[in-house]
Amino acid sequence: MGTNSKIEWTQVTWNPVTGCSKVSQGCKHCYAERLAIRLQNMGVQRYQNGFTVTLHEDAVALPIKWKYPRIIFVNSMSDLFHENIPFEFITQVFGTMERCPQHIFQILTKRSNRLRDLASKLPWPTNVWMGVSVEDKEVLDRIYDLQQVRAHIRFLSCEPLIGALDTIPLVGINWVIVGGESGPKARPMKKEWVLSILQQCREADVPFFFKQWGGVRKDLTGRKLNGRTYDEIPLDRYDYKPQLALF
Repeated sequence: MGTNSKIEWTQVTWNPVTGCSKVSQGCKHCYAERLAIRLQNMGVQRYQNGFTVTLHEDAVALPIKWKYPRIIFVNSMSDLFHENIPFEFITQVFGTMERCPQHIFQILTKRSNRLRDLASKLPWPTNVWMGVSVEDKEVLDRIYDLQQVRAHIRFLSCEPLIGALDTIPLVGINWVIVGGESGPKARPMKKEWVLSILQQCREADVPFFFKQWGGVRKDLTGRKLNGRTYDEIPLDRYDYKPQLALF
């Protein structure tokens, strides 16, 4: 359940949980759902339940075995704060992260209300980065929930960006990722939406990472914005100690 990742802002994925359910427009064409169904049809044991939320107890301690420092995206195939994941299981996952200071763990959720409610009961070591997905202005409340979490690094994933975000509350936010939707039914992303977010990040001195334009063939549309790539990541800021080479 640990796999090298092609996601530009991380190194490997770790999935102690697989499966999820849709909560907002950003979920409409979920890449993880498409992949889970494909793996189920291939007979992969981990995905025998398709995209139904499934706990994998045997994968919880996996990062402890990885001695070489890695940047790890937690639950790329699920949402750690899904309502069907027991709090006790979430604490096991956090326990593993706490035991692995050599790694950086990146958690991303769309269920910011549950994150907010549980945050005070969880440990937040400096190697755990907490983020929320913000695809359009209808879900800006997720940012306010995140701002109440005492994670050392708080970040936003504006992907798939399907609408303008002209007024983002960036107080207490340490990183912003932006990307267009990819896949056969990808919705378009406007350049002015991206430039607005970039300008807001510059004004707030927040690192900006542009992941991709997306589209049906994201390999063709690329990830350059105004002729350059933006690979900023908060590894050497905010009094953060680990120095890991991501690019």
